[in-house]
Order: sequence, then structure tokens, then C-alpha cells
Amino acid sequence: MSTIESPRPAVILREAAKPRPRWQVILVRPETVTFLLLIIATIVATRLSPFFADLGFILESSTYYVEFAIVALVLTIVIISGEIDLSPAAQMALSACLFGTAYRAGAPIPVAILVSLVSGLAMGAFNAFFITVLRLPSIIVTIGTLILYRGLAQVLAGDKSIGSFPGWFVGIDYRMIGIVPVPVMIFIIASVLLGLFLGITILGRQIYQIGTSEVAAIHAGIRVRRIKFGLFLASGLTSSIAGLLTASRLGSVRYDLASGGELTMVLIVMLGGTYIFGGRGSILGTFLAAWLLVIIATGMTVANIAINAQLTVMGLLLIVSIIATNAIYARSQR
Repeated sequence: MSTIESPRPAVILREAAKPRPRWQVILVRPETVTFLLLIIATIVATRLSPFFADLGFILESSTYYVEFAIVALVLTIVIISGEIDLSPAAQMALSACLFGTAYRAGAPIPVAILVSLVSGLAMGAFNAFFITVLRLPSIIVTIGTLILYRGLAQVLAGDKSIGSFPGWFVGIDYRMIGIVPVPVMIFIIASVLLGLFLGITILGRQIYQIGTSEVAAIHAGIRVRRIKFGLFLASGLTSSIAGLLTASRLGSVRYDLASGGELTMVLIVMLGGTYIFGGRGSILGTFLAAWLLVIIATGMTVANIAINAQLTVMGLLLIVSIIATNAIYARSQR
């Protein structure tokens, strides 16, 4: 009696994908692209004007943008967590106007500074309440509070400037540590500290996890709402600090202080390669992008390009940076 053997299932062996060369992994990164653009922009700007070959000139020019760059560092972490905050520029204006109003009412400068810092925390908590407690989309909430905070600043200050601050408070951009202006030094130190925070701390890793998958982060036991609440508090506090730096640089405050700064901050973050949908990004990229923006904006000013044209260039840069970042991250997932 013959038996018919059933055919054995074919075993399909697939070779594991070969790891990419290390040089390719490093080269195809948003931070690398930003660094290369920074080198190209510096070369082009140096051809426009020999002043760009002077480090002192670049450091001095950066003081006009460093307040936005400082806030952009914290905004980077907020976006990595999967949220966004479009109200920091308006928070800068309102906290600065509260500072000026308190000083005009007779409060000493330290008390007026404290009022500004507390207001920053309050605005951050206000945003965080709607986003983390009521679970409303952060982009909608912060667009609303952007208008609210700017309107309150106008109610406080009216259409006039508030000034006549003490001499020791005014002109922080002219205070130097070596050849580096104090605001620039604050930006550099904040970049190092926040870079270490994101890169080597457990909380920093958790923020990346939240941005990658909030549901998975919750199941992993990460306190998502508490962390996001803290990030919006940090955004508000940093915005008030930036508002005080701007008040010191200008010597006065107005309701339209930092007007349009939302575009600049988001542009810095996106140019640095932070993924708009969260989970990816770095402080290094934002740091490099801030200097790239300084070179581009100052170069256009030296070339006598009209402000409207400059805004057009900034808008195009924002769109291109988002497209490029998405393309790079899509390629890295193949």
C-alpha cells in the first residue's frame, strides 16, 4: 500500500535589510541639512557684505532675533510632545505691558519683573487647562489666546509706549560677556541645558514617546497630561522672560511688541528639523536654525530688500522646511 507524502511547506528565507552606512545616516538628517544651509548662507552673505566675516557683527545682529530664538527652544519641546503653541509672541507683549504698567503705577523694578514672570506662568496655565484638562486642540486654543493676550496688552498700554525705565535695566543687548552680548549668552546656555534635558534625562525620553504615540505613552505609565501641563507653563514663563529682554533692549513696551513673532518662532523650529506632528526633533537643530535665520534676515536687510519681500521669503522657507523635514523622516523609515 503506497502512501502519498504531503508536500512540505516551502520555507521562504528573507535576508535582513542591510544597515545603512553611518555616513548616510548622519548626512540624511534635518540638523545636517540646516548646518549645510548655514554654511551656504554665510558664504553668500559674506559676498554681500564683508561685515559678515566679522563674528562681532553677527553676534550684534543676533540680538534682534535672540528673544524669539530663546522661546523657540521651548517651543521645540512642545512640538516634539505633539502639541503646538502659537501664543508666545502675544504672551511676550502682555507680560511686558504688565511689567510696564506695574512700574508706571509705582512698583519697584524687581516687583514689576515678578509681576511679569507670574503673568507668564498664568498665561501658560490658562493654555494648558484648555488643552490638557478640556482636551481641546492646542492649535485652536493658542490661536484664540494669541488674540486674547494681544488684545489685553492693547487695553493695558493703549496706543502709547510705556518707558522711562531705570538706566541699569535698559540696554541688556549692550552688556557683554567677552564679545558675546548677554541675551546671546542666555540663548547659548539655555540651548545646552535643554539639549541635555531632552537627550539624557528620563523625562526627555518620555516627551519623545508622548509625541510618537500618546496612547502608547499612557499605557506605559507616563503622566502625559502632567508633562504637557508643565511644558505649557515653561512656554509661558520663557515668553515672559523674552518679553522682559525685549523691553530692556527697546527701553519701552507697547502692545504690538513682538508682533509677527509667531511666524519667526515656528520658522526657527521647523528649519531646525522638528517634525510638525511630534515625536522627532532636537535642540541642536533649533540652535543652528536660529543662526541661519540671523544670517538670512540680516543679509536681506544689508541687501536693502523690502520688509514685505523678507516676509515672503520667510514664509517660503517655512513651507520648504516642513516639506523637507517630512521627506527626510519618510526616507529614514524605509
